[in-house]
Amino acid sequence: MIRIIIAEDQRMMLGALGSLLDLEEDIEVVGQAPNGAEAIELVNQLNPDVFITDIEMPVKSGLDAAEELKDHSCKVIILTTFARSGYFERARKAGVSGYLLKDSPSEDLANSIRLIMDGRRIYAPELVDLAYSGEDNPLTEREHQVLELIATGKNTKEIASELYITTGTVRNYISVILDKLDVTNRIEAISRFKEKGWFK
Repeated sequence: MIRIIIAEDQRMMLGALGSLLDLEEDIEVVGQAPNGAEAIELVNQLNPDVFITDIEMPVKSGLDAAEELKDHSCKVIILTTFARSGYFERARKAGVSGYLLKDSPSEDLANSIRLIMDGRRIYAPELVDLAYSGEDNPLTEREHQVLELIATGKNTKEIASELYITTGTVRNYISVILDKLDVTNRIEAISRFKEKGWFK
């Protein structure tokens, strides 16, 4: 019997997924969690064969959980609506066994679980194409830091103080960031960066 834990913040999706997998004769859902933090606790307590997780969840994301469970014996499968190269790259680095999209047929998930238990890695074809499309994050490490601080709601003065630079330098960084991302304001920059899955 393949023992599974599922993490998904949408309760209806979580219940539906659990019920669907429980219909399979060789699969048993032993735990369900609404976020990555609770999921990690469950995985450590119940020691499942497979951990299936969404990405964008409160408290701790699925990618955070996957990274934390990198050395755990259970196999991690990301199941998400987001076909983003940045997310996929991070998931691969975390050593996940599968990265599947939610719009796949449900029988594909059960079959993928069995193949993964046999030692295979299964990635949605759309993601493999994306991963090799060669679109990399254009920002330097420092520009990335500045944008992350903007995303947390900090203003120019607060960013300058946190990074020990002048407000003029922060403004220069912001201007370069907008230029590199081909956007006109900070909100668009955050949105574009998030869309590409480049936030760490």
